Amino acid sequence: MSTRTILTTALVVTTLGLVSPAYAQETGAAGASSATVQWSIITAGFALAFAAGLGALAQGRSIAAAVEAIARNPSASNDIRGNLILGLVLIESLVIYVLLISLILFFFKPFGG
Repeated sequence: MSTRTILTTALVVTTLGLVSPAYAQETGAAGASSATVQWSIITAGFALAFAAGLGALAQGRSIAAAVEAIARNPSASNDIRGNLILGLVLIESLVIYVLLISLILFFFKPFGG
């Protein structure tokens, strides 16, 4: 992906995130808490899907780069392997954090309900 595509995507996501509260409705007496819980579950699902998908892409690219680096310089394979494992652990930890937040939103319902 080019830098322009990444910046455009980030700008669109940021704009949508800033504009969405403008369309929020006033809370009603009974139905607002269930709607909030429903949307928190949907949001958690989308966050987990994005985190898992992008985490898998990042892991695939890092493994490909590490294999290519080892093929170019086999004598540095131990250093490359160590850095690869550290990078994979950090990428996977981000996905696990999103899973944790999604489970909190799903089971504990912090927004009511």
